Amino acid sequence: MPMNSPDNPQIHSVLPESAIAMATKNIADILSMAMEHQLAHKALIVADQGCGLSLALSEAYRRCLPDAQFIDFDQVSPEVIHAVFETLAPSDLVVLVQTTSFRLDAYRVRVELFKRGLKVIEHVHLARLSADEALIYIDSLAYDPAYFRGVGRALKDKIDRAGSAVVESGESARLVFASPLEPAKLNIGDYTGMTNVGGQFPIGEVFTEAQDLEAVSGRVRIFVFGDSNFMVNKPAHPITLVVEKGRIIDVIDSTPEFDEVLASIRAAEGEVWLRELGFGMNRAFSADRTVCDIGTYERMCGIHLSLGAKHGVYTKPQLKRKDARFHVDVFAVTNAVLLDDEVIYRDGAWLV
Repeated sequence: MPMNSPDNPQIHSVLPESAIAMATKNIADILSMAMEHQLAHKALIVADQGCGLSLALSEAYRRCLPDAQFIDFDQVSPEVIHAVFETLAPSDLVVLVQTTSFRLDAYRVRVELFKRGLKVIEHVHLARLSADEALIYIDSLAYDPAYFRGVGRALKDKIDRAGSAVVESGESARLVFASPLEPAKLNIGDYTGMTNVGGQFPIGEVFTEAQDLEAVSGRVRIFVFGDSNFMVNKPAHPITLVVEKGRIIDVIDSTPEFDEVLASIRAAEGEVWLRELGFGMNRAFSADRTVCDIGTYERMCGIHLSLGAKHGVYTKPQLKRKDARFHVDVFAVTNAVLLDDEVIYRDGAWLV
C-alpha cells in the first residue's frame, strides 16, 4: 500500500493551511532530531479520519514521509494491520494517529511494537480537543532540543542529588518532600541508551517521587485535576490538599467532582497516597493555556502530582502493585520549587 500525498480538500477545510504547515514543521523536527529516523528505514502511518486534528496530523505526516506506507485504520481489519507490522524490521518507524485509542483485539499496540524493536510515535484521544485546543496541541509538538535536553538533563542531575524538595503554592501552602527523590525519568525526546525509542506525544517531562513516601507532608494548592473521565477539570478556585505522611488527610475548598475522585480512590485503595512528583516542561501548556485531555495536559510547564497508589515506574514496600488502581494527575499552583535550598522554578519557568 504505497502512500501518495494528494491534495486533500477535506483536510484543508478542517484546520487552516497555516496550522497544517506548522504541524508539518514540528513533525519534521521530531522525526529528524528526536526519533532520528533515517530514510533507509521503512515508515508506516496508521491513522483514522475521525476528527479534524487526526486529519491534519495525517496530512502533516504524509508531507514529511512521502514514501511511507499508509493505513486507514477504519478501512482494514486488525489482521491486515498485524500482517503489515510483521513486515517491519527493528528501527523502522510506526506512527499511530488516533481519534480515540486504537484497539486491536487484546493486542497492546505500542508495547508490542516496542518488543519488535520498532520506533513509535503515538497520538491519542485527539477527538477530545476542540478546534482551538487542536492549535495548542500542534504548538506542543514543537521540538527544541537545546531546551528539552539541556533543561531536562539538568533537572535530572539536580533531582538525583537532592536530599529534599519543596513545592510552594502560596497562602502558606508548602509541600515538603523531606526525603531524597527516586532517580528521575526523562521524557525529553532523547532516547540515547534506552530500550524503546518514542512513545506518546507531545513530550516534555521529568518525573520522580519521594524515596520515602511517608516523608511527604504539608499543603499544596491545585488548580486542575483529572476527573473520572480523564478530562481536565479546572475548579473556580484552587483546592488545597493537606498531606500527612504521604497521604491526603484533608481537603479545603473542594468541589463535588473532586470529592468523587477521592471517594473512588478510597473505595478501592482505602486511603489516598500522594506519589508522583512531575516536572512538566512543555511551554505550549500553562495554567491559562489548557487542553481538555488530561494525558496531553500532563506535560504542562510546572508541577504535577499523582493521587492514588498506582505508579508503575517505582516500587514501594508498603504498596502492592496488584492492589494499586488509581493514578490521578493533579496540577499545583506553583510559585516556586526548591531542591534542597536552591530555587529551580519561579514565574512559570525552570531556572536550570
